[in-house]
Amino acid sequence: MSNRYSNANILNDASGKRKQSTMIIPVPNPSLNDVYIQTSNIERLDLLAFKFYGDSSMWYIIATANGLGKGSLIVPINSRLRIPNMSNMQNQIESINLSR
Repeated sequence: MSNRYSNANILNDASGKRKQSTMIIPVPNPSLNDVYIQTSNIERLDLLAFKFYGDSSMWYIIATANGLGKGSLIVPINSRLRIPNMSNMQNQIESINLSR
């Protein structure tokens, strides 16, 4: 998956400064290819993203799927997490943001 802003439109603000539009990150639809884990230690979303996706910057996908990441990358002990399948997630993000 490319970076999370790869499908964002480029906008110009009132002063002519270029910026990217906001992205809508959908709650990933469950897939048969998703992985489920139970944490036995304190985990970090960025480290889990690196482990499962090979890219720590994709932490927001795991956070969105599990309602986590609001102010912290820490995952509590004994949390059951769904790790969404990356290809399904990419298709959802592209579909929503390209239709805007």
